[in-house]
Formats: sequence, structure tokens, C-alpha cells
Amino acid sequence: MNRLNYHHLYYFWHVAKSGNLTQSAQELHTSQSALSSQIKQLEHTMDVNLFERKGRRLILTQQGQQALILADDIFSKGEELASLLKGNSQSATQPLRIGVMSVMSRNFIEAFISPLLQRQDVQFTLLSKGITNLLNELSNHKLDVVLSNVNVAVDAGNLWQVQLLGRQPLSIVGPPDLLPKSEFPQGYKDFRWVVPGKQSEIRASFDAFCSHFQFEPNIQTQVDDMAMLRLLARDSGSLAVLPKVVVKDELSAGSLIEYLSLPKAFEHFYAITVKRSKRPPILDELLAKSIFR
Repeated sequence: MNRLNYHHLYYFWHVAKSGNLTQSAQELHTSQSALSSQIKQLEHTMDVNLFERKGRRLILTQQGQQALILADDIFSKGEELASLLKGNSQSATQPLRIGVMSVMSRNFIEAFISPLLQRQDVQFTLLSKGITNLLNELSNHKLDVVLSNVNVAVDAGNLWQVQLLGRQPLSIVGPPDLLPKSEFPQGYKDFRWVVPGKQSEIRASFDAFCSHFQFEPNIQTQVDDMAMLRLLARDSGSLAVLPKVVVKDELSAGSLIEYLSLPKAFEHFYAITVKRSKRPPILDELLAKSIFR
């Protein structure tokens, strides 16, 4: 059995996490050639290819991705051991890296992270990007979890797994003084609408609902960003289609009211994680909770 050189493994781990040989060499105070040589020795000893080169980029192979998962565990435990041996009486701080879709409801994100706000033993970061960039960060182990309102296909070739955290019914909301005097669709013909874009699952549900009644809404604005949709729902005087969690403060204050709940129509919220042997314990605690029932 080949003996693992942990010094070489540490160099691999550092480069794999940064994805940049030059940056890692600077941070490790060594030369690029020496760093590259150490990683090649690890690959030779273990008889694996851990990286593929694409131009100037280093891309982890499938074996490299698996090695990074285990290396994360090894060096995380090493940090805990060092803390223990130094006589640190306090529990080590747990880092948690959360990616969130830039168009998601901020109220949902706040509900997800709220258990962390009073924790002294957790340090978390939030990264907001598009879903493609977030999944790239996740697959490169730069994030622990991605929060999404878009499901992603899972097959044998994917590195990630998807968990449904909860769902929210979709509603039509508007100003309290414009409440229609008759039921849908008759009472809604003279309104303008603010709705999500055509790529949204919310929009698909609303379009199907309107089609059932042969109703064509007068759409004023299409917007994917939930924060902007919230502002337009509050300030435009138009009717808006969204989950109530997006405008919960406005509903509580009475500046908006729910006109109608769309039957069997929901926005779903997902947690996407990498298939790995171990993840931060606090993440398991968060994922065990159902935010919306």
C-alpha cells in the first residue's frame, strides 16, 4: 500500500480550493514549480490524475473532487486537534459558506439563516450569484450549500444532491383599496400586472391558471428579481403574483393584501449540496428544519 504524504496532500488541498497555482504558491511562500512538483509526486505515488489543465486553469478530475472532499475532512479535523492541544476551552468556530440565488426572496434567506444569528460558534458567509456560477462554486467546494428556488436535474454524473426545504403558495396581492368586487377573472380585467419573467416556475403556474380561465392579463412589468418584484408590488399600484413570504412585512402592515391564493401553485425552495462523506454539523441542523409548512 502506498503511503500518503500529508505534506503533498496539503499542497494539493490548497491549490484545489483556490483553483490558482500562482495564488497558492504566493500564499504558501514557495515557487510555482516546487508546488507543481509536489502535487505531481502525490499523483505519481497514488497513481491518479487530480487535475486537468484547461488553458491556465486547473480543473479537478472526478478523482480530484473526491480527494478534495476527504482532504477537507482531514484538515478540518487537524484544525480541531490543534485547537484542543493548545488548551482552547471553547469549541472551534464552525465556518459555513452559503450561496444564494441573486433573484431569491431575501425574506426566505433570512428565515433560513435566522438560527445562526445567535450562535457564537458559527461564522457564516453569504454569496449571491446566478445559479450556474453558484453550482460551479459548489462543485469546486468553495460553498457548502446553495439555496435556490429553481430545481436542478440530478443524475449519476452530478456531484450535487437536492433537498426540498419547503414551499410557499402563490398569491395575487395588491393595494387594499383596489380589492376586486367580483371573483376571478371578471373582477380582474381592468388591472395591470407585475409578474415574474417567463423562465420562472411562478410565471408558468400563473400562465396555466390564466389559461384555465381563458384570461389574458395586462402585464405592465416582468421581473425575475424578488426584491424588485416586492418593491413594484408595493409601489406600482398594480397587482402582483408572488409567494406571500416575499411581501410578509407589507401584508403585516396592511399596505398590501392578498386578493387570491392560486390553487395548487407553489414556489419551491431547495438546498443543493455536494455529495460528500461529511459536511459542517450546523448545516445538517439547518437542513433538518422545514422553514415553511
